Amino acid sequence: MKVGVVGTGFVGSTAAYAMVLRGSCSELVLVDLDEDRAQAEAEDIAHAAPVSHGTRVSSGDYAALEGAQVVVLTAGANQKPGESRLDLLEKNAAIFREIIPQVTRAAPGAVLLVATNPVDLLTDLTTQLAPEQPVIGSGTVLDSARFRHLMAQHAAVDGTHAHGYVLGEHGDSEVLAWSSATVAGMPVADFMKAQELPWNAEVRREIDRGTRHAAASIIEGKRATYYGIGAALARIAEGVLRDRRSILTVSAPTPEYGVSLSLPRIIGAGGVLSTLHPKLTEDEQRALDKSAEVLRQARAHLGG
Repeated sequence: MKVGVVGTGFVGSTAAYAMVLRGSCSELVLVDLDEDRAQAEAEDIAHAAPVSHGTRVSSGDYAALEGAQVVVLTAGANQKPGESRLDLLEKNAAIFREIIPQVTRAAPGAVLLVATNPVDLLTDLTTQLAPEQPVIGSGTVLDSARFRHLMAQHAAVDGTHAHGYVLGEHGDSEVLAWSSATVAGMPVADFMKAQELPWNAEVRREIDRGTRHAAASIIEGKRATYYGIGAALARIAEGVLRDRRSILTVSAPTPEYGVSLSLPRIIGAGGVLSTLHPKLTEDEQRALDKSAEVLRQARAHLGG
């Protein structure tokens, strides 16, 4: 099972490292315009392989992507303090127009996993540039993990027992689907009541703020986010490589909304196998419609 990572900045190298630690793949190749950086990252990450899962790690040019089943795309400019993900659109779209044809020539059979922001719009663009290949955006997999973490923290339980989806844009208009959120299989309100924990509008607002503004807070403190998204990318890649039929809130073209956005989707060897439409409240549906409109308006800058 071979994975390529294009872009060896913080996100790309951390995703590669996470895949080695998790044993996500048997072979991993790193590609970057800065060949020395790619080589150094590959060598450093390779030193973790003998004490984890023995993944073969190397670097190379685009031709080295041949045979990859998944290519993770993290190349592009980083989000700066005070900058929105949508502010990155024009410069990262130009980068993608340059790199995607090279990736598709080298790895025509790969699932393309987009992580570069604004991820929903670049997922749309990648689909246009590589119409013959499956394309997945990392979408709100990380946002959903943040949502679950904060719910679990309030509930004082292991984070794997809190479940909830963040839908729509990976960005300011994202939608926390409270109506389907659970802890230990119970509706959140029921669990909190059973545990005699406070659960009210202010607690929900606090979790919403923590989920929605997590990236801005982290970027303000350390200039970039990469651990969470690195692990999320490894998890998505595993869903494809192992045909796991994982249900993850990835971004993909969604005809009902006219743009790529995040919904729960079943992920397997062919990329997105199926899209699920959770039952939402009227307020949640309105918010999701608004999120889609935000993305459609921004996509006008791509000419799409």
